[in-house]
Amino acid sequence: MDYVKLGATNLKVSRLSLGGLTFGDPKWRPYALGESESRAIIRRALDHGINLFDTSNYYSHGRSEEIVGGALKDFGRRNEVILTTKVGNPLDKIPNNGGFSRKHLFSAVDDSLRRLQTDHIDIYQIHIWMPDIEIEEMLTAFDDLVRSGKILYVGATVMPAWQLVRCVLTAKRLNLASFATIQNHYNLVWREDERDLLPFCRHENIGLLSHSPYARGLLCGNARRAGLTKTVRSDTDEYQAYCYSRPEDYALVDLVEEIARARGLKPAQVALAWVLSKGIHSPLIGATRPEHIDDAVATLSVTLDPEDVKRLEKAYLPHPSHHT
Repeated sequence: MDYVKLGATNLKVSRLSLGGLTFGDPKWRPYALGESESRAIIRRALDHGINLFDTSNYYSHGRSEEIVGGALKDFGRRNEVILTTKVGNPLDKIPNNGGFSRKHLFSAVDDSLRRLQTDHIDIYQIHIWMPDIEIEEMLTAFDDLVRSGKILYVGATVMPAWQLVRCVLTAKRLNLASFATIQNHYNLVWREDERDLLPFCRHENIGLLSHSPYARGLLCGNARRAGLTKTVRSDTDEYQAYCYSRPEDYALVDLVEEIARARGLKPAQVALAWVLSKGIHSPLIGATRPEHIDDAVATLSVTLDPEDVKRLEKAYLPHPSHHT
């Protein structure tokens, strides 16, 4: 496993990171895995040298945090890894049990620390931007959490580029802890952040932990090769249908499969190799079996042909903006 410096931090992060969306409780989402299956995947990732593990208090109502934290404690690796989680998505319909108020952030961080069985979170990330946020309150609260030692770095996830700029400039003006990383949405069928967000992050040396390199399974190709039109994931993941539903998206999937066959690779490896080639520090991969980790790690030695890259990128058709 290779390791790279994560943006302007002094953290060394593995070239692949493991996401915890699929760890938790099938009652939350049918594609979520139980504890024993999840632990096997986490262990395989550790064995390969992956050192960044990401989850959220929203995933399986906190069960993902419990599984990730318990596995890292039991496997004796907590001090060797970078543990990240997220906050902000509404956890229920109770007012203030979500969002980025000082009240919720101070309460949620303690709940996450308890579930993760740790005394600090390495990167604490906002989870899905909300347009009515009072930025100074949010940043001041995060800064206080950094000073308390409960979190070490602040991170962002999906958000409009202009709002990220506001946050970074406000943090600089007030001398507060700013976003050290961003976990943005980026893959062959969703490249919208190439316009503004990624150039800004590179200018500011913000660490890039892009998620969904496989387009939530669409670029893995398994269901399409089997002649199916749906999988458990696609049938129950509203975000997949929201993002990838155009004929142009499926045409790109077909092209990925064509290139994979010609190279003797799996479609997921072509998709991941492309993301790795775009300057992302550590793409977050999802896995439902330990073998998926093996395939992803093998991708680190894959270099796509420049002509194949041109074909893949030429086939992309931009999506309408959904950000506010």
